[in-house]
Amino acid sequence: MEKDVQKVSIFVDVQNIYYTTRDHYRCHFDYNAFWAVATQGREVVNAYAYAIYRNNEKQIQFQNILRGIGFEVKLKPFIQRSDGSAKGDWDVGITLDVMECAAESDVIVLASGDGDFDMLLERAYKNHQVETEVYGVPALTATSLINSASRYVPIEENLLLR
Repeated sequence: MEKDVQKVSIFVDVQNIYYTTRDHYRCHFDYNAFWAVATQGREVVNAYAYAIYRNNEKQIQFQNILRGIGFEVKLKPFIQRSDGSAKGDWDVGITLDVMECAAESDVIVLASGDGDFDMLLERAYKNHQVETEVYGVPALTATSLINSASRYVPIEENLLLR
């Protein structure tokens, strides 16, 4: 008798992953390698990459690469404040999508180091008995997020573009 294939929903906090891999490793995250690991032996039911839209040719190419891999790319406009700071936060959007997708998934995969998502993973597990996996740069992933996940996968050499 064949074992049921796990249904997985994947959520990538693109800005968080970009900055944490760049700042810690001085290189880029390998989205193809990540996809291969996160989806191995699983059926993908949802895959979202959350990014900021800046109308920049390199970013548009990158977003098209993500689409080619299998992600639906969700974009928010880049907002430059008058004080020079910038805003581009997808936390609420990611949270809403995770809670909607948890009901149809066996596993939620979140690529982010943001500790704000710890309660989200705990609630998804409590309400839907869904396994949760976090992919993040070890030195820059919140301990509370690691502890809230069923499984933590450190972003290391096998998930980096060198």
